[in-house]
Amino acid sequence: MARICVLGAGSWGTALAVHFGRIGHDVNLWARDPSLAETMRAEQTNAAYLPGIPIPTSVFPTTSVEEALADRVFVVSAVPSHGTRAVMQSAAAFVPRDAIVVTATKGLELRTMLRVSEVIAQELGGRRPLAVLSGPSFALEVARNQPTAICVASRDHGAAMAVQQEFRGPFFRLYATDDVIGVEMGGAMKNVIAIAAGVNESLGLGPNALAALITRGLAEITRLACATGGRRETLAGLSGLGDLVLTCTGQLSRNRHVGLELGRGRRLPEILASMKMVAEGVKTTDAALELGARYGVELPIAAQMAEVMAGSKQPRAAVEELMLRPQRAEPELA
Repeated sequence: MARICVLGAGSWGTALAVHFGRIGHDVNLWARDPSLAETMRAEQTNAAYLPGIPIPTSVFPTTSVEEALADRVFVVSAVPSHGTRAVMQSAAAFVPRDAIVVTATKGLELRTMLRVSEVIAQELGGRRPLAVLSGPSFALEVARNQPTAICVASRDHGAAMAVQQEFRGPFFRLYATDDVIGVEMGGAMKNVIAIAAGVNESLGLGPNALAALITRGLAEITRLACATGGRRETLAGLSGLGDLVLTCTGQLSRNRHVGLELGRGRRLPEILASMKMVAEGVKTTDAALELGARYGVELPIAAQMAEVMAGSKQPRAAVEELMLRPQRAEPELA
């Protein structure tokens, strides 16, 4: 039995805590909202973010960061990218010195353009082994024990093996890699393409267009990931193509939902105000474009989605502009 802390009691953090509890681990689940933590303790469910899923008795919800982190072997951060730095600043003094820290967040920090593992390393001083969880994994399906396969990435081989061993379950499989950059960039960028996929669907453009979007979206993701130090083959795996397909086609995708609503003519602030959970692709789009400019990488889909989200371009006009771009040879994924 491993002692695990999960920081963040949204849908993904709760789903991971439920999974860890079901496979026999001792889990502390930190929630920012006191009323949410109290309700979870009283009702053994997270009705706000994961309704209908029982929380095992081995999972203890708390709002105390110190209590949540006490004597933990693994610390899993499932906090949205824009809140990660502040949470880690609060947690830094209480993270055990020998703990393995795992980020399960897919995004980029807007101001710095850093990957989430880089943000965590900055705030914790880089003294603990870090790992990244990413791949095609809707929270609700994990919570329902539906078969899921994801990646664990770490430059520390021992940390990757420990996560792979302790987090696995009958319906939860992990593949290890040392390509942290590729895994994180794939997880962050696929959300941007998923917004475009939602636009495609709401405009009724059909499966041909969706297939082209996913394929060219993968090329866009791969270009940026390789420019920042990732490996091309990583983006052909679970944390790249796998996550991209799921997020672009799955009914549970928040980012696809944003695109659907944009295609129907709704403004971004109105869409976000109506959502309980975070669509990471909204903030990641601007960060990705800044990163692309820094490395000289063209990101045409992200650029068009940025204009649509800003309200400066109509969705159909964005699609037309993408279709009318100069044609090129296809083997330019790298």
